Amino acid sequence: MMVGFLRIILYALLAYIVYKSIRFYQKLSQKSHAPPKSKQTSGLMVKDSICNTYLPQEDAIKEIVEGKKYYFCSKECRQKFLESKN
Repeated sequence: MMVGFLRIILYALLAYIVYKSIRFYQKLSQKSHAPPKSKQTSGLMVKDSICNTYLPQEDAIKEIVEGKKYYFCSKECRQKFLESKN
């Protein structure tokens, strides 16, 4: 009786190990086939008119003054621009 019970526990443990191994390799293969995630950029560079730095439009701080868009590399440059407009 005891031997039969131990055999059932052994088979259950073996089945669990096989199941976990299959799941591990499935996840591993899914990660290797997934395309790398990258930030979509337009490739458009804009110029900060205060410090004359070029940077990607997506990274720039935008300000619209009198209907015209201005781009800045930092909050400090934006602040200098706004102070010069007053």
